[in-house]
Amino acid sequence: MKKGSVLVVEDNKNVQAALRILLERCFETVQALSSPALLPTQLRKSSPDVVLLDMNFSAGVNSGNEGLYWLSEIKKFDADLPVVLFTAYADIELAVRALKQGATDFVVKPWDNAKLVATLQAACTLRASRREVSHLRARQRVLNRELNRSPEICWGVSEPMQKLRRLVEKVAATDANILITGENGTGKELIAREIHRLSLRGQEALITVDMGAVSSTLFESELFGHCRGAFTDAKTARMGKFEAANFGTLFLDEIGNLHFPLQSKLLSALQTQQVVRVGDNHPVDVDVRLLCATNCDLPEAVRRGTFREDLLYRINTIPVEVPPLRKCRDDIPLLAGFFLQKYTKKYHKEPLQISAGAMAYLQSCHWPGNIRELQHTIEKAVILSESATLRSDDFGRHKSPPSVDSFEDMSLAAAEKRWIETVLQRYRHNVAKTAEVLGVSRPTLALKIKKYGL
Repeated sequence: MKKGSVLVVEDNKNVQAALRILLERCFETVQALSSPALLPTQLRKSSPDVVLLDMNFSAGVNSGNEGLYWLSEIKKFDADLPVVLFTAYADIELAVRALKQGATDFVVKPWDNAKLVATLQAACTLRASRREVSHLRARQRVLNRELNRSPEICWGVSEPMQKLRRLVEKVAATDANILITGENGTGKELIAREIHRLSLRGQEALITVDMGAVSSTLFESELFGHCRGAFTDAKTARMGKFEAANFGTLFLDEIGNLHFPLQSKLLSALQTQQVVRVGDNHPVDVDVRLLCATNCDLPEAVRRGTFREDLLYRINTIPVEVPPLRKCRDDIPLLAGFFLQKYTKKYHKEPLQISAGAMAYLQSCHWPGNIRELQHTIEKAVILSESATLRSDDFGRHKSPPSVDSFEDMSLAAAEKRWIETVLQRYRHNVAKTAEVLGVSRPTLALKIKKYGL
């Protein structure tokens, strides 16, 4: 089947006629111009797959400079359009100059029919490949814009959240590695997505890896990729997360869960900006911006010897701490309204509102699960709602920290036990954080935990 379109630029009428007879048997469309001055108009009118361009048009001139000039003009119009140069006065130096300026190939007159057709068909195939690559790149840009569009962040009005917003906007424009810290449910991943969206890499991919879900045996394959046959079941080659994030952002969530023996491998990749696929010996250059997140106390982990100090320095160029919801109570009405609108729309409910008493109740809750817990609470209330106004009872029971009055009838030991237990639960039994909040040393807290059987 005849495929492709060829535009011939040749001033010799006999050569032009011979080329038409030859090429029309092999290509879908063959157009011819006698003068290169008509090229700009013709290129705007049609979209050839390849241009066969003579190099000399003026009588007595055989330097090839005319062909090189029009080659550059074609490339200005469409850098991806293949151009095959055609001349009776060929030399190595001219061919090298032509290829350096973007020519796809070089054919000498008198030509070999089979070779000329094969050269032009190869150029047509190249054109199709370039169009496909261009299409895929355009599609990827659209997908990236969709994936990286502004996440559903409700910044709130509290000073801690406004301070966080200012910091995010300031650091996003840099390429610095950022460590995002905060309790579970504070929205660390949303902050990472916002940093990426606002960065210079915002049109590229954001690749997320949950380090807590990556097993030790698959760590290198997951992050660095592997070659076919590198291990059992490696039936095809696979690109790792680092390569997938090339020119974009790599977000390593729960970095504190990374096993100590694997930390050196991650550090090496970050330092060299190179990865080696499992089963291969050739390093691959990568250019990624690194964002990490954790709810662990990494400096304490360094002191315990479970996290490498040099890795902490590498990932913690700029620390970004996300405040817990209990420190941003002024934002709860705004957040509650945001989630109420979101889930009312999602579950096709009639417009709902939250009563003043219910809002006061939500603001009084401790929210150990932070924004995620508030979000799920609102979602559940919307799903189960039976009236247009949500009241306190619609939100279930959320325990606030014990008040002073609740300790009145307790002994000192009972009150101490209850308070330690409350703070331990609040911080998911993170001993270091609990000790810090209680203002005691870790050994002291460990003794009290043992004493009270906590």
